[in-house]
Formats: sequence, structure tokens, C-alpha cells
Amino acid sequence: MSDELRTPLTQSRGSSFLKACFNGTNAFLGAGLVTLPYALSRGGWLSLVLLFLISIITFYTAILLKKCMDSDPSITSYLDIAERAFGKTARIIVLIILSTELYLVAVGLIILESDSLYKLFPKFGIKLGSLLICGRQSFVLVTALIILPTMLITEMSILSYVSATGVFCCLIIVGSIVCVGAFGGVGYHASGDLLNAGGLPTAVSLYIFCFAGHAIIPSIYISMRDKNQFSKVVFFSFLVITITCMVTAVTGYLMYGDGVESQITLNLPTTEVSARVAIYTILLIPIARYALMVTPVANAIEGGLSEDYKNWRSVKLIIRMALLVSSTAVAYVFSYYETLMAIVGSLFTVSVSFILPCMCYLKLSACNRSWNYKLLGSVGIIAFGTLVGVLGTYSSIAELVQEY
Repeated sequence: MSDELRTPLTQSRGSSFLKACFNGTNAFLGAGLVTLPYALSRGGWLSLVLLFLISIITFYTAILLKKCMDSDPSITSYLDIAERAFGKTARIIVLIILSTELYLVAVGLIILESDSLYKLFPKFGIKLGSLLICGRQSFVLVTALIILPTMLITEMSILSYVSATGVFCCLIIVGSIVCVGAFGGVGYHASGDLLNAGGLPTAVSLYIFCFAGHAIIPSIYISMRDKNQFSKVVFFSFLVITITCMVTAVTGYLMYGDGVESQITLNLPTTEVSARVAIYTILLIPIARYALMVTPVANAIEGGLSEDYKNWRSVKLIIRMALLVSSTAVAYVFSYYETLMAIVGSLFTVSVSFILPCMCYLKLSACNRSWNYKLLGSVGIIAFGTLVGVLGTYSSIAELVQEY
């Protein structure tokens, strides 16, 4: 199996404070932003308390990962932490979890891109002989063709520069949404529900997905010039992420209330300039990030090959094309972006961002020898993560079955 599974934004040594903050923010901010108004509509206004709580918990577990790394100077990645705590079997299990999470996020990027294109060009269709493919499915195929050139890049360092546009794209999207509400004639008039207990599991799962990025926390820590500033870097990054998430969720919900779509960009009027800016900007995120998501998965597959084949460029390209074709097929059949992201959040992100950091910390530290606030906090986070993970996964699958 591959020894590394990380987003390559911090490959160079000696990152400054500002660069580390940018890398940390870029690792978390992503396409999950557009689902936040829908998540708020499912959970009600009081669910924002849970969004804030999730932010605090994930900030704390990021610090725990740093403490795990401090326990052994040879640790350089999330997989190293898992192996140091629970052995090689744990390393393989975590690798599978991270690879599956990245693969499903890649599928979600194709769905997001196709939905956005369909919003702009609803009458578009593809005719292949007697076969007519129209609607969202036609844009799934178009999206695959658009992404195809990026899959020919096998160097992670090059892909990292492409992915760095993510932060700016997200900020542009948020600013455009605010402008649509303030100046586009939509306004902020919706009231919404105070609490919707039935929709809380889905809402929490989508909130959690917005804080998925702990797999690269070790990379950021290793890359820093002054590691003593790591806690400040994580605090600043999470502050920016939390404020951005809150603004997006509240603004979108005030604009459309319970009528908000699973992706806020699908509600925006295409006649407004700011709305078109938001929609066109969201189109850039899948193109910029798809290859970055699937490359670690491809590397993990290559790591399982014999030495005779793993370094062949043709083999690398075949594996990447297979991942693109398979994820396109899944996106073609599966059209529920919000449900997929809720499953990823409740099943995989909970494991990587809540449960595993606490378990590894308890194993590697001395705090588990007696009852103290660190032990109680870690056990509480594990219990909370397990609860929301089970409820969120069950709720998401139940909704999917009902829709089918």
C-alpha cells in the first residue's frame, strides 16, 4: 500500500505562518459550502449550535494529531499516527477509509459540476446515433471530458498549484451569494423553523463534511518553519472556515427558507450578474480539485502493485482513467449530491476527524492512565462522533431509499 495519503499543498519545507494558514484553510474549504443553507433548512436555526460545536471539536482533534506527532519524531503523516498507535493493520484500515472518502468526494464533484451546468444550459443534450442523452446525465459525460486533461498530470506538486484556487473560489461564491440577496431582488425575508429534530442527523452530517481535512494536518505541521505556531495556524484557519460556513448557511437560508435547494447555487437567478459569477465559479472547483482527490487513491492502488509495474507511466494513466470512468458511472446513476455528502460526513469524516484522532491520542499519551479532563474530553468526542455517525448514516441511507 502507498505510504502517503495527503493533499500536497505543503510539500516544501519551511512554510511561513501565512502560508500554513492558507494551506490549512484551503484543505477544509470546498464544495461542501453550497450545501450549508440546505443543511440549516433541515435542522432549523438551533442546529447552528451544532455547527459551532463541530468546529470546536474538529479544532481540538487537529491539536490532538499534533500531540500524537510530538510523541514520535518519525511520524510524518496521518497513516504513521495510526500505525504508531495500533500497528500496520490500522494503517491499512485508515488508508482504505481515506481512499474511499476521497473517491466519494470525487464523485460528488462530478455531480456538482453537472448540476451547475444543467442550471445554466437546461436544454442541452447529446445525441449518439439513435441514443439521446439529455438533462443532468448529459453534463455528467461533459464533465468527465472536461476533467480528463487534468488526469494526465501525475505529479502531485503541479496539482497542488491548481487546487490552491479553492480558497479564492469559495470566497467569491460566498460574496456572490450575499450580493444576490442584498442587491439582486431576492432579499433576506425567509424565517424558517427554529428546530427540525427529524432533519438534524442530515444537517449534522453535512456540517461535519465541511470540516473534512484532518488527513493533511500532519503535512501542514511538518512543513512549518516555526512549529510552535501550529496552534495559532489551526485556530486562524478554523476561525475563517467557521465564519465562512456560518455566513453561507445563514445568508442562503434567509434568502430561500425551506425552499432552498440541496446546492444554494441552484436557487440563484441566472439573470443576475452576481448569481452567474457564483455559478461559474462553482464550476471551477470540480475541475481544480478532482484530480487532486483521486491521485492519492491512485497512488494507494499503485502501492499494491509489484515493483515491475508501479512506476510505469502507462500503468499510472490506466489507473487514473479507470477511476475517472468508474466515478463518472456512479455520478451518472447517483444524482443526489446532498445525500452523498451526508454519507461521507457521517461515515468517513466522523471517523477521520472525530474518532481516530482521539483514539490515537489516548493510545500514545499517558492521559489514559487515570481519569482527567483530557480523557473525559476524548471519550466524550468518541461517543458524540459514534452517535452522530450512526444516526447520520442511517438517516441518509433511509432518505436515499425513499427517494429511489
